[in-house]
Amino acid sequence: MPLKINQHICGMSIRQEKFASLLQQELAAILMEKRAEYFENAFITITKVMVSPDLGHAKVYLSMLQVNNKEELLNIINFHNKHIRQELAAKIRKQVRIIPELAFYIDDSLDYVFHMEKVFKDIKDKEGK
Repeated sequence: MPLKINQHICGMSIRQEKFASLLQQELAAILMEKRAEYFENAFITITKVMVSPDLGHAKVYLSMLQVNNKEELLNIINFHNKHIRQELAAKIRKQVRIIPELAFYIDDSLDYVFHMEKVFKDIKDKEGK
């Protein structure tokens, strides 16, 4: 019974979670390797990977630090999507049967956290005066 609750809460089965974890690990390594060549040395982290039930599609959420234009960097990443997927295939080919189609998205939750911290700090500073 706990398995059904777990599936319902996270939205992915254990199989999907394991596959997403593998993708996250390998994609992070690829992004780090290609950082200078493709991404102008931007610091990109993968915050979350969501995988479809058939494992054929993966949504990859990226956090970008010290980047002036996140949309432009996302466009660069999408331009290199095919190459990233080929490198992923080379790394995980013997572990999985399916190499998923990748869709990259900006995860701005960290920016929101920083914004809220600043708001609370400003409120605290005003109350202190």
